[in-house]
Amino acid sequence: MGEGPEQAAEAGEQLALVRAAGRRSAASRAKPRTWRGAERAERLPVARVLVDKGLVHLDRLFDYAVPAAMDAEARPGVRVRVRFGAGQREGRREGGRLINGFIVERREETDFPGVLAPLAQVLSTEPVLTPALLRLCRSVADRYAGALADVVALAVPPRMARAERRPSPEPQDPPAAPDPGGWARYPHGPGFLDALSRGEAPRAVWTALPGPGWADELARALATSLAAGRGALAVLPDGRAAARVDAALTALTGGGAHVLLTADAGREERYRRWLAVSRGAVRCVVGTRAAMFAPVHGLGLAAIWDDGDAAHRDEHAPQPHAREVLVLRAAQERAAVLLGGHGITVEAAQLVETGWAGPLAAARETVRETAPVIRTVVEDDQRRDEAARYARLPTVAWQALRDGLARGPVLIQVPRRGYAPRLACDRCRTPARCADCHGPLAAEGALELLGCGWCGRRAPEWHCDACGSPRLRAVVIGARRTAEELGRAFPAVPVRTSGRDHVLDTVPDAPALVVSTPGAEPVPAGPGYAAALLLDGWALLGRPDLRAGEEALRRWLNAAALVRPQPQGGTVVVLAEPTLRPVQSLVRWDPAGHARRELADRASLGFPPVSRMAAVSGPPDAVAGLLGATRLPPDAEVLGPVQLPVPDPGRPRRTGDPPAGEQWDRALVRVPPGQGAALAAALKTARAARLARRESAGARVLIDPSDIG
Repeated sequence: MGEGPEQAAEAGEQLALVRAAGRRSAASRAKPRTWRGAERAERLPVARVLVDKGLVHLDRLFDYAVPAAMDAEARPGVRVRVRFGAGQREGRREGGRLINGFIVERREETDFPGVLAPLAQVLSTEPVLTPALLRLCRSVADRYAGALADVVALAVPPRMARAERRPSPEPQDPPAAPDPGGWARYPHGPGFLDALSRGEAPRAVWTALPGPGWADELARALATSLAAGRGALAVLPDGRAAARVDAALTALTGGGAHVLLTADAGREERYRRWLAVSRGAVRCVVGTRAAMFAPVHGLGLAAIWDDGDAAHRDEHAPQPHAREVLVLRAAQERAAVLLGGHGITVEAAQLVETGWAGPLAAARETVRETAPVIRTVVEDDQRRDEAARYARLPTVAWQALRDGLARGPVLIQVPRRGYAPRLACDRCRTPARCADCHGPLAAEGALELLGCGWCGRRAPEWHCDACGSPRLRAVVIGARRTAEELGRAFPAVPVRTSGRDHVLDTVPDAPALVVSTPGAEPVPAGPGYAAALLLDGWALLGRPDLRAGEEALRRWLNAAALVRPQPQGGTVVVLAEPTLRPVQSLVRWDPAGHARRELADRASLGFPPVSRMAAVSGPPDAVAGLLGATRLPPDAEVLGPVQLPVPDPGRPRRTGDPPAGEQWDRALVRVPPGQGAALAAALKTARAARLARRESAGARVLIDPSDIG
């Protein structure tokens, strides 16, 4: 049926209303006004703005005029939109591109001689960039030779308008101070908690005992700081560890006294929780890497668990490490520091060695009661042993596996794919290193063509420093086939895997083979794993990395800590040369002794953390140009440059890797203690000058690189 005149008129009127509404909506979404000729604010008419331009030659604040209409909203710390790069014409500034930024301060005068462009828009009235957070970001940027805007982008999460409109909960009263609990097992544990309760700032490197008690002990330290009326912050390497501490802290305080900041919460919910911290409604944060910048009010304790985990280093420029950020925060805010883990990094050992922090460890008798028994196996035993040839395991490992499955789950730790050592002595397996700079040797096509991976010098007549042998070998990597054969050897036992693609949180307390890559080990229900096999130790110990021994021991300790203690029959078998230092430290469960000896070795060779180091990488002309333009400290030493391996187009690209098929160089610059700040400043100044002159800016600078070969 057709429409009559009245219906047609009504339809036309409705269409006109819809079009008008669309025009109003489009107008509301239009770009902010430029406020040409707008009246300035009477008081403090100049706003200093940090623009969102992460370029080192623009690493400064820019002045803008504050229109009178924005006077009340344009407060320090809020997000704004400004026109960047505007030109001056007839007494006003026009053009430019709209970008985001933060107001840092309001001033009466400006040092800029020309006409100031006005603020274009106040995006939010929420003051998210507080003075304390800005000061921390500035310190981090200077330490890592980065731009302040890049660090602020890591510290302040993206805005979610709906989360800002929601009010935060009312602050809770401080909870009651918890009893020491598991801290009573450490001679100085109760004293550390007492100092926290008095509002003091103790600093400790905590060697946690094996077993599941570490999460509760860390939660008790956080709750003690809260009970004293101060804030607390704990940074964990992954969401699973953060969830364990979150559950333990909730059990102590009843919930509501802290927030969990992890990526699993979603962007809006995570920003809502972050706002509760920024507004002072919540004074305790448990989270992963990004939580290192959480704006906790009145910070009393900054804690980090397992600071040797690679996840604690951010992948975005300037790639700060959570441990160093928390140490900076503690110094600025006079807070306590707790560096905890089953292992100890060389950096943590240096803090103890210098007296900056004290050791917090249990007595040897307590360690023996809580740790499993550790057994070692040499590789030759595997070839001589006929009893376990089917499973490609020596007898002692086979027996531990079979006995463990009779009592509960058994963990099998398999080195992650990609751990490919370069070269080692064929007789004693000592990694082959350069006689000049102690860098790792690599073969170019044939073993006769040896060159250093750091300084590039040839080593045609290499001999092992340990045994004198001139023969080299490439160490076998991977153990996937071994894990598959173990599953076939026990067809009636379920096999569970945990790795990068699928990580298990827990496994039941029942016989099972749990095959896991390092760092992905599920937490067992009940008393723990009945046994654990640490396979292919050479794949970890033979890596061409200064931290190979430290990293292998850390991963072994974390896995062994999940095994039942020796009085309950817990057994760990490690397949590696028994005489090596990391293996002996595991047998004795002595991570502190291993860290001290590693620190002494690095001090004698001038390696980090005793020295400070920077890696400069990029196209050859960019690396050479940057090093040539940098006024390095007098005692700086440049190693290289050397060519980096050309990445295969089929491999995933990691942060800092060259583009697929492109040849890059890398040079290492190291300086003695006390010159790290000067090195970072010199490299940053040179990069800024080259960018300002529009010269090649392809060279990247990384301070304190984790992987130096």
